[in-house]
Order: sequence, then structure tokens, then C-alpha cells
Amino acid sequence: MRVVTTLSVLVLGVGGIGHALVTGLDSGIGRVDPFRDMKNRPEDGNGMNILLVGTDGRDTVTKEERHKYRLGGAPCRCTDTIMLVHISEDRERASIVSLPRDSYAEIPAHTDLTTGKKHGLHAVKLNAAYAEGGPALTVKTVEDLTRVKVDHYLEVDFRSFMKTVDAVGGVEVCTVRPMKDTHSGLDLKAGTHRLDGAKALQYVRARHVDGAADLGRMQRQQRFVAALVQQATGSGVLLNPVKFRQVSTAALDSVRADRGFGTDQLLTLGKAMRSFTPASTEFVSVPVKDPSFPVKGVGSTVKWDRVKAERLFSALREDRPLAPERPRSAASARTARIVDVPPKQIRVQVYNGTQLDGLGSRVDAALKATGFDTTRAPLNGSDRSVKRTFITYDPRWDRSARSLAVALPGAELRPVKGQGPTLKVTAGSGFTSVTPVRADTPRARGVFGAITGDEVLCR
Repeated sequence: MRVVTTLSVLVLGVGGIGHALVTGLDSGIGRVDPFRDMKNRPEDGNGMNILLVGTDGRDTVTKEERHKYRLGGAPCRCTDTIMLVHISEDRERASIVSLPRDSYAEIPAHTDLTTGKKHGLHAVKLNAAYAEGGPALTVKTVEDLTRVKVDHYLEVDFRSFMKTVDAVGGVEVCTVRPMKDTHSGLDLKAGTHRLDGAKALQYVRARHVDGAADLGRMQRQQRFVAALVQQATGSGVLLNPVKFRQVSTAALDSVRADRGFGTDQLLTLGKAMRSFTPASTEFVSVPVKDPSFPVKGVGSTVKWDRVKAERLFSALREDRPLAPERPRSAASARTARIVDVPPKQIRVQVYNGTQLDGLGSRVDAALKATGFDTTRAPLNGSDRSVKRTFITYDPRWDRSARSLAVALPGAELRPVKGQGPTLKVTAGSGFTSVTPVRADTPRARGVFGAITGDEVLCR
């Protein structure tokens, strides 16, 4: 999450400002050599592959900050985010593949950087590669797992992430329900919020908001990256030399990269991605076969679905899009209002409350078209003089009722105890149209279950 934030701001910024202001900025980057003495590497593919690693970073913040931002106790030499970012050969697409930090992996023989002890090939969780062998062992392990050649390595910590978000003026996110996580400190009411660096860190780290755990966190991270790209491209930050310098300085603070990633690489990416938008970014996670695969001496790991994973990484090597092109109907759905409950989970019976022939059928068809599970058998209401459309519902299904009401602007909500799960819509003479709605989380598409950034922005 943090490294994607840094990379997005830097790449977009270079494209907007140019070489004069970029020259010298890379002098503040800490350098590592993750490719030293590496053998039997994968063959070069098309496009550029960047391994992004988010480190624990608690050693870069004070004790007071760790307490304030709920960052836990003592720092550790570990990673909490590992991603492969593929930049297409034509520089028009970025594919971000999340590699679960608890993924089952077998790391090659090496010498432990902390203890000096020599290890042979052994099974671990993926994030242990960094703890035992730093960037070099992390790159080697990822390449062995994916057979994707890593061209560049970037590493970012907590402080850099917060400073970058503050420098761009904060990032706007929205939620259809309150979000509270006592572990990360996140506490948001339903609605739209502009998050500063500290709040943004809580937002992307939260995993105890609901039962979705890591899946929910990944979805929130996707929304955040898309919103960040929108903020960086639409706020004028990248066209203001002074502001851009401030953003770049913040983004590069605490960043470590391979020796080959410098001004020229930033400039090349920036020029190519000048028209970069949230729709240019694809998000996907490695297909998983067993999320709790037990390994003796290691614990519960995430075991990949090797067949599906190989298809995914083959697509990266061949520079193919991961998200299939959307049909026009799906493209128009991107502008739909976001609701709490997916329309397909809401059963609706429509009644015609007027003397207008066909109104019930028209309302039923419109609700069905936007995804609601209608009966497809509208009825005439007992009262045929209704002016204002109303929805009757069992209070136990109040979230469904509120979601349906978004699709019927101006409709009155009437609770009826004991009505059951089916919601009843009585169309009045004041009915005009149904507003398109979609679920809070877009449906993953294609073989790899990918989504694009524009599908997760606030509407």
C-alpha cells in the first residue's frame, strides 16, 4: 500500500514537471543491491516489473507516534506488504498483483543476516524471506515463486507513506457504513472523508472492521490507490513546481531502491504515463487454494492455486491485460450510486399504486436492470391513488430497504414488522425513473478476478 502510494506520486509527478525538477531528487533514495550474484533468473519479459515491499518501519517513528498511530510495540525486521507491479510495454497500463505475506514459500540456501547462521532450502512464510535475507532473498524468492523477472525493487515504510499523503493534500475515501477498528484506531462515520497521512495509515492497515479481514483490507487499499491517483492528477499538485518538490521529497523519505532505479527511470515512466488515470490500474490478488495451509514449524500459511497462479504470472510475462474489456453496460455502471447491500441480494415485489397502465411493469423492469431480484410479476395495489412511491419493509432488513431507497429517489420508507425478507415497492404517480446502483465492492471480472481503479472510486 505504502509503496504503491509513493510510486504513483513520483511517476505521475515526473510526467507533469520534467527533468529539471527531477534531477537530484533520487540522491535521497537509500540504495540496496538486491540483484547481486543472482543466478538462474527468469527470462526477460515485455514491460517493466517492480517488486514493491512495505516494511514494518516502526523503528523510524517515535515511541509516542507508535502509541498514537496504534503501530504496536517494538519494531521488527519484517514486511507487511509485498506486491508485483507490472508496467505495460506501451506504458498505458499498470497491473498490481498482491502477494499475501503469509504465502507458503521455499527459500533457497542462504546466510541469515541477523544471526549469521547458514540455512539450506526450507519452507517459510513469504515475508520471512526479508527477515532472513533482506531485499536480495526477497527478490530471489519471489522470482522462484512467480517466474517473473524483477526489473526494479522499491521499499517504503510507515513514515514515508504518511508524509506523502499529507503532501498531496490528503486523499478522499467514502464508506456506506461506519468503520471502526480498535486495533488500527480507525473510526469513520458513514459518508465521505478526506484522510490525512495518519488517518490514511489507519484506513489501509485496518483488518478488524468486519469479517472480511485481509480481503476487506485489500479492497480498501484498492480504493485508496485509485483515490490517490485521482487526487494527484486532478488537484494541480503535479503542475506546481514548488508543491511537486515538496511531494517528491516526502515520497522519497525512507525509500530504498535498487541502484538502477533513478532519475532517468522516473522520467521515462512519467513521460509515458502522463495520461495515467484510475482506469489504467488493474488490481488482483494471487489465486489461493488453501488460506490456512498448515506447515510444521511454520504455522498456518496461504497456499496458492498453482495452476491459476501460473496463468496469472504468464499473463504478466506476456504483457497481457488481467481485466477483460468491459461491455458498455458495465462501463455505464461505474457511475452508479454505491449502496450497502448488493442489489442482487434484495428481493422486491412491485405494486402499481396508480391507474396508469404498465407502470408496475416499468418499475419492475427498471429495478431488475440495475440488479435487484424482482419477482417479474408486478401486481396492482389496493390503493390506486398513490402519489408518492413508498417502500414497506421488515425492520430486520433495514439495510436492504435503505439500499433500495437509493434507487428510488424520494420514496418513503415504511417499516412493517413481520413482513419478511421481501421488500414491497408501491409506485406512485410521482415516479420518474430508477437510479442505477451498485454494491460497495465491485464484482471481480475475468479469469483472474481483476478490477480496475475507476470501479472503486467514490460516486
